[in-house]
Amino acid sequence: MNDARWIERHSTASLRRLMPRLEARFKAQVDPDEWQGYVQRLETHFPRLFGCLYRLYGRQYDFFFHLESILASATEMWWVRPAELKALDALRTADPYWYQSHRLVGAMCYADLFAGDLVGLRERIPYLTELGINYLHLMPVFKVPEGDSDGGYAVSSYREVNPNLGTMEDLARLADELRYRGISLCLDFVFNHTADEHDWARRAQAGDPEYQEYYRMFPDRELPDAYERSLNPIFPDEHPGSFTYRNRIRKWIWTSFHNYQWDLNYENPVVFNRMLEEMLFLANQGVEILRLDAVAFVWKELGTSCQNLPEAHIIIQAFNALVRIAAPAMVFKSEAIVHPDDVRKYISEEECQLSYNPQLMALLWDALASRDIRLLRYGLQRRFALPSGCAWVNYVRCHDDIGWTFSDDDARVLDLDPQAHRQFLSQFYTARFEGSFARGMPFQENLATGDARVSGTCASLAGLEKGLYHNDETEIEYAIRKILLLHGVILTIGGIPLIYLGDEIGVLNNYDYEKDLAKIGDTRWLHRLPFDEARAEQRWDFTTVPGRIYQGLLRLIQIRQQNMAFTRAETEIVDTGNDHVFGYFRNHDEYTVLILANFSDSTQHLEARRLRMLGLRKTEVDLFAGKTVTATRELSLEPYAFMVLARPGR
Repeated sequence: MNDARWIERHSTASLRRLMPRLEARFKAQVDPDEWQGYVQRLETHFPRLFGCLYRLYGRQYDFFFHLESILASATEMWWVRPAELKALDALRTADPYWYQSHRLVGAMCYADLFAGDLVGLRERIPYLTELGINYLHLMPVFKVPEGDSDGGYAVSSYREVNPNLGTMEDLARLADELRYRGISLCLDFVFNHTADEHDWARRAQAGDPEYQEYYRMFPDRELPDAYERSLNPIFPDEHPGSFTYRNRIRKWIWTSFHNYQWDLNYENPVVFNRMLEEMLFLANQGVEILRLDAVAFVWKELGTSCQNLPEAHIIIQAFNALVRIAAPAMVFKSEAIVHPDDVRKYISEEECQLSYNPQLMALLWDALASRDIRLLRYGLQRRFALPSGCAWVNYVRCHDDIGWTFSDDDARVLDLDPQAHRQFLSQFYTARFEGSFARGMPFQENLATGDARVSGTCASLAGLEKGLYHNDETEIEYAIRKILLLHGVILTIGGIPLIYLGDEIGVLNNYDYEKDLAKIGDTRWLHRLPFDEARAEQRWDFTTVPGRIYQGLLRLIQIRQQNMAFTRAETEIVDTGNDHVFGYFRNHDEYTVLILANFSDSTQHLEARRLRMLGLRKTEVDLFAGKTVTATRELSLEPYAFMVLARPGR
């Protein structure tokens, strides 16, 4: 009885019964035209919402009570939504794919490291606009426990800002100021777990049975042991298993990541409703993009890995429908550091419109280390295309480590041993491989297996730190080219480019983190460093390294934002005939460009005959170099060259 026709019939009947109750509570308190617009969205998205909630909670005897409660919560949060944000809702409803625009360029940072606090960040907005940024992702800003907080991902309150950063009023003012400057604010929504100091967890620890049902608690080890037979521990060195014992309440609590992060129980519809309210509260502060953290883990089922289960997708789809109803200006971005095939499953207009692209990040660094683009080309040919209305968020690196998230099957097709190749990459980027240009450090290294992930700034991993140390002008030049090549790809390949602030001026590793007892042992702090004011002041001096990087990056951003070939365009990955040169077309209506990137440290040549087969003429314009290129017999690309080729006159 769960087929589409049954869902459609019963969703229609349910909404018909619920509407008088909603109207009695809210209709008289809002403008009639606003109410009518809200009702239209509700009628449009309710069948999908009903189907999702029924699949999750339909077997519960009080399902319709929870359905009404969830709908009332959404309506109340819409009712209190500021007028300016309702106006933004109308704009985004008229242009629902605004996030596919070539104008969009993102940046991410820690508010305290970049600007001290939220007030200081408002003063840094001119720096962002100068660079062409119009999407700002702030790392977690919410209240967290003192001491262990998993870098801000152990949330004590979703409605309070970390006092070191400011207040929720400061955050709302920042969002307003960013919006006035045309910048969309993105925040993390940690919805798989809360800190054990969250009010819900405190009440659970005090013995309140209602709040104990917000989490997954067990009186003995029988069920935890049964679950763990098929679970993969996330941080086995620090936290063996997935459960933590609390003697105060004599229960085992599900803690997938850290013992102070308690997994929420989404089998309880009250939890879904409470988290919906937190989500819409953030939307009402002006958040336009919500990064959904750890999406793969939100549903548990005995006998499975408890990752990527169908219900995890249904939960996100239900949240998506509710946001479309109550705050349609906001879109979701998924964070799923899982197999590349599983990452794509979270991406759709009805789930997460945006998604991080960890495969691209890993394969870009792989191509630089190996000087071979075959794995990059093969992986993207299979997985880069997305459903209509969706977009990748592409990045060279982020606040976390670099994990080698390529498909084992892809590697085997290319006669690579996946395990050995990952070990090579980890060795290369931690300077343990002879001839490596990189200066990174291992993260979560397994000495028994050789498995490791890698930390380090973009510049240090690309060879700038080594070049400067040896005062080697060639190494420095090649490092700058590599930095621009990597960013050139994420800016032109399709989707939203996301720059980790500091990379635009070539910041190097910060080894001082080892002096801080709270950070020692976590090599990710190698690249989590305060904004370098002195380095930033050099950004307009082309004789300096920061200036060469900054102005090169600015040129790439301008090419993206000024060329219609990059707006809502299709990407076609092509075989250039040279396994060192990565190539792809961007096509939009009559606008076409071909991007070529040489991932090797030697000059590479492409046959003119192959270029003609790809549709290129003898003469093209390289938009990045700003010069005409003629390829009669062959096209030559210098080491780490990046080209954006367009027909003359375009």
